[in-house]
Amino acid sequence: MNILIVEDDTAIREGVAEFLKENEYEVFCAEDGEKALEILKSKEIHLALLDIMLPKKNGIEVLKELRTFSELPVIMLTARSDERDELQGFELGVDEYISKPFSPKILVARVGAILRRTLGA
Repeated sequence: MNILIVEDDTAIREGVAEFLKENEYEVFCAEDGEKALEILKSKEIHLALLDIMLPKKNGIEVLKELRTFSELPVIMLTARSDERDELQGFELGVDEYISKPFSPKILVARVGAILRRTLGA
């Protein structure tokens, strides 16, 4: 299964990538919203982990554009835990909303649960 991590914080992006790889996921990474959309349009991605606060295009803009061409499962992974942000994410079609800091083990469990539900994986 191919996972896209969209996160501008290098340490978080690389840490999550390593943890997912250890759990046998194929991982693609983007440090900004524009690169994320390039990958989403050119690769077979099964789930995206999407931060809200990103350079070039923020996570909400990426999600809005993504929803014009895909129903790909999305987990918002963000430091913004305001109720309005969460509600906006769910209104735009996110499957899960995880606030930082988070447990990598719980993140992988949620990724697996969503993939099983959406893809029968």
